[in-house]
Amino acid sequence: MPLTQDASLVLASSSRFRQALLDRLQLPYQCHSPDIDETPKADETPEALVHRLALGKANAVAEHYPQHCIIGSDQIALFEGDILGKPHTPERACANLARFSGNRVTFLTGLALLDTRTQRHYTHIEPFDVVFRTLSHREIERYVALEQPLDSAGSFRMEGLGITLFEALEGRDPNALIGLPLIALCDMLRQAGMDPLDA
Repeated sequence: MPLTQDASLVLASSSRFRQALLDRLQLPYQCHSPDIDETPKADETPEALVHRLALGKANAVAEHYPQHCIIGSDQIALFEGDILGKPHTPERACANLARFSGNRVTFLTGLALLDTRTQRHYTHIEPFDVVFRTLSHREIERYVALEQPLDSAGSFRMEGLGITLFEALEGRDPNALIGLPLIALCDMLRQAGMDPLDA
């Protein structure tokens, strides 16, 4: 059974950046921060990891919202075979950016939409590449000190001063780099009966 236009939407995240992106769709929603273990499993592929975490975040808050459409999202950075999540410390953020300097980094954003009325869910993985310009040690330290991107995969925030770090951005949806692929989300919402342009 498709959701009606007045059905409630829940963002399973406390990220103000994801909230700012979702605000653009002009649909009413509420937020609920999920509590899940984001540790990768042994031999888990990057794609499997972001898929599991995005759906896991939606499922983690589902019991509180039995008549809702719940959005879950998770992001990782991939570089030289390593999966990189949030740096958590300035030292790790600086080390990540030093590695990225002059190189291409791939970001994978997992997206899930869970309809708790029907238990149907939709999932998508959005890739996006970032080409970093060659960065000096001073630039890296100054950027991390100014923006403190400790809770951002890849150790930067594109929506802020992080844009100064790049030479090029390559992908379908730049919103994915901020943490919520809106093009894919709109497609999922239409499938669930919540078209932002048909409210």
